[in-house]
Amino acid sequence: MNPIVGIGELLWDVYPDGRKVAGGAPFNFAFHCHQLGHPAVIVSRVGDDDLGHALRDRVRELGLSDEYIQTDRDHPTGTVQVYLDANAVPTYTITENVAWDHIEWDDKLEALGHQSAAICFGTLAWRSNFKPLDRLISAHRQGTRHRCVVFDVNIRQHYYEAGILDAGAERSTMLKLSEEDNNELVANYFTRPSDPFEMARCLSEQPQERFAIIITRGAAGCAVEYENGRFTVPGVPARVVDTVGAGDAFTAAMVCLHLEGKPLRECARFANHYAARVCEQPGGTPRIDRGEVERAAGIAT
Repeated sequence: MNPIVGIGELLWDVYPDGRKVAGGAPFNFAFHCHQLGHPAVIVSRVGDDDLGHALRDRVRELGLSDEYIQTDRDHPTGTVQVYLDANAVPTYTITENVAWDHIEWDDKLEALGHQSAAICFGTLAWRSNFKPLDRLISAHRQGTRHRCVVFDVNIRQHYYEAGILDAGAERSTMLKLSEEDNNELVANYFTRPSDPFEMARCLSEQPQERFAIIITRGAAGCAVEYENGRFTVPGVPARVVDTVGAGDAFTAAMVCLHLEGKPLRECARFANHYAARVCEQPGGTPRIDRGEVERAAGIAT
């Protein structure tokens, strides 16, 4: 199988108690694709410092290659301060102008783009250094007939001006955002009521290609709009420890089962169950048994 690619932030999530957990949405996504049985890589950049060396070690410990993680001798490894509210929902304070903000295009990335099965990126990667990402997407489009480009719209701090979102959405075939992020955008860009998918559609009125818009709704499940209509899938009960990485896990599950040829409704049902299991453990990269999730979701292997 060709590799699934997550590109963008690779960093340390730093919790109030001082714990450091390897994170970043594209990295969490790549880890979960790997855990679900697909070859996956993270494209990012770390500093030539102790945090960067430790982060490489952690990536390898989790079973992923660090082949596409560049070394930056001028900028430090990224960190994010993570705060959990009473419901274990995180907010983030992101350190700017760090190594992953400066990913450089090279021949290795071009070759990777041509052979990739799917590419996933988020708002942070697009706003910080979009040229390598745009070229990677172009190489992906040239190299495969079955294009899968996922724009995971994560609203973080002030990094979501309309131009960034429009440009990212135009290049995606799957647009995914949370209900909270959707409501945030509606509040900032609309002055009238909107149906749940209107904001997402307005991000890119003429996408190059599109097969699905997905809105995750936490404990309430998810809603999906695609060329044949819409559907909702109910949520899954979970004993929540924290929700860090749950959205990335959901995206990975959707992409993996889609690439396996499963119907979108089945993909969404599995993704809800998989994300719920992630919520029951700390951090964004817990070990989850795919077989157990498939049985719980009623998915045939």
